[in-house]
Amino acid sequence: MKTITFIAITLPGGAIAGTILGILNQGIVEPYIEQAIALENEKALAEGGYIINLTEFNNYRLEQRGGEIAAATTLGTSIAALFGIVFALSRNSIPGSSNNKKKALILADIMWFSLFLVPALKYPANPPAVGDLETIYYRQSLYITYLAFSGFAALGVAIKYGKIRKDNQAQKKNNATRLTVVVLPAIIYAIIMITAYLAMPSNPDTINAPMDLVTGFRIASGFIMSIFWGPLGIILGAFRDKTKPHEKTKRLQCPWNSFSLFDLNLQALGFYHNLDPRRCKQPRSDVS
Repeated sequence: MKTITFIAITLPGGAIAGTILGILNQGIVEPYIEQAIALENEKALAEGGYIINLTEFNNYRLEQRGGEIAAATTLGTSIAALFGIVFALSRNSIPGSSNNKKKALILADIMWFSLFLVPALKYPANPPAVGDLETIYYRQSLYITYLAFSGFAALGVAIKYGKIRKDNQAQKKNNATRLTVVVLPAIIYAIIMITAYLAMPSNPDTINAPMDLVTGFRIASGFIMSIFWGPLGIILGAFRDKTKPHEKTKRLQCPWNSFSLFDLNLQALGFYHNLDPRRCKQPRSDVS
């Protein structure tokens, strides 16, 4: 795949999906964040803490919400670059015939499952009012570690899946044997992640916010992240179907009879680089 084509497909597609994520976040998740911040401010005032300047606070929140859209666009671009690399390397192993949108959606589902859902089951998202500031870096390191476990386990399982699938195709195994191509890697992944789930420590902070707020925030954030992976797969798959970067450029035959001396000079300079010289007949001496 050409580098320029790869960039043209993945980065704009990820930016579009990320922007959609940022806009959805404003309407679906932000109301829960506002409630959490209000509770945090009330708690600080009750404890005799700082006095809030509402004008400065509202301006800050406005800037923060605008930054969330920009951050979501950046996140989408980054994830799309990873998605594009994985898709390019694994495209032939993904079910879906030659339909890139279907293949991209399948890969998006797999990445959503391994990079979002599984880590969220161990360390679910919490609104701003939940958690001690002193443990934030520790909690982030726990989440990233478990995310890395899931990501690398999924990568290893995908490699194993490809090898088993290739061996079965070469040996023309029956349907019962082909079932192990999917079941065995899935079992391996489940064993790895269950072991990591039990071995890694739980979230050290207690939940001191209303559970309806926490539950609503988790459902809302999980919903928009799930929505994000869908458009990402559809957009990148559609772009690939349109540009077809996986197909080799067809070399053109060169009917010398229709070429002028100017065309021949351009061909000599390399402008007609996609001409196949093996299919070219020698030019006639009377070409003008």
